[in-house]
Amino acid sequence: MRRPMKASGFTAPAGRKLGRERRTAAVAELIASVALAFGTIVAATVVTVGIARADIVGNVVGHEGSLFAVALVLGLVFIGMGGLTVLSLPAEKPRRHKP
Repeated sequence: MRRPMKASGFTAPAGRKLGRERRTAAVAELIASVALAFGTIVAATVVTVGIARADIVGNVVGHEGSLFAVALVLGLVFIGMGGLTVLSLPAEKPRRHKP
């Protein structure tokens, strides 16, 4: 039966320092970061093209423009409320006293 791994990822085991593996770990991190950025760009492009082809806004505004305006304003209000909530959070978490 295998022993459970205490740490996973690109770091070396706790009892050993990185030697020649440092460059390999750095390259693996770089490749993972580039792949994540590329995937995000591709996903954003696909969503943007899908929205452009759907032309939903034109159909909604053409028939029920006032309803669309109210929904847009409510959406912006909710986004603003969320931003204010995040700004009002304390910078540090309060420390708990040990009994």
